Amino acid sequence: MISSTETNSALAKTDAKTAVATATARLKAAHLRITQPRLTILAAMFRRSQPESIETIHEALGKNGCDLVTVYRCMAVFEEIGIVRRTYFHNGTALYSLRLDDAPHYHIVSKATNSVDELDPATALELNAALVAVEDKLRALGFTNVSHIAEFFGTAPTASRTSAPEANRAAAMPEVL
Repeated sequence: MISSTETNSALAKTDAKTAVATATARLKAAHLRITQPRLTILAAMFRRSQPESIETIHEALGKNGCDLVTVYRCMAVFEEIGIVRRTYFHNGTALYSLRLDDAPHYHIVSKATNSVDELDPATALELNAALVAVEDKLRALGFTNVSHIAEFFGTAPTASRTSAPEANRAAAMPEVL
C-alpha cells in the first residue's frame, strides 16, 4: 500500500520542541487553544516513527495522558488544520502521522507484515504532481473542496520467496524506496 500519509522522518532533522512549537503555532493561527492534552498528544506523535492508530497513540500517552475520546477529538482538529494526516491500513484501520512540513510523503505498507516504508522524495514529488493535476482537472469541471487519499496495497518481497522471474521483474522496475 502506498498511502498518502506523511511520516515523521522529515522531523528527524528537528527536535521535539521545534516540532511542538510548529504545531502550536498552527493551532494558534486557527484560533484554537493550546491545551495540555493537545500538547501531550503532539509530543507522543513526535516520538512515533510511523503512522499510528488513535488507540496506539492513546496507549503511548500512559497514565498521565487523556481519555480516548479526547484523543479522537484532538486528532479530528489536528487533521482539519493540517497538523496530522490520516490514511488507512489495507484492513480499514485509520492511521495518523504528524504533518509539519509541506513536502509530500507517501508510504508503502506490506499487507503481510503491516511494515511501513516511505517512498523516496523524488517519487513522492512525482506522485503528488500527478494527483494535484487530477485535482486541478476536477476543479475545472466545477468540483469544490477536492482532496485525495492515494493508497496502494501489496506484499513486500522477501529473499526467500522471490523466484527468478519475480527477481527479474523487480530488477526492471525503478526503485521507489
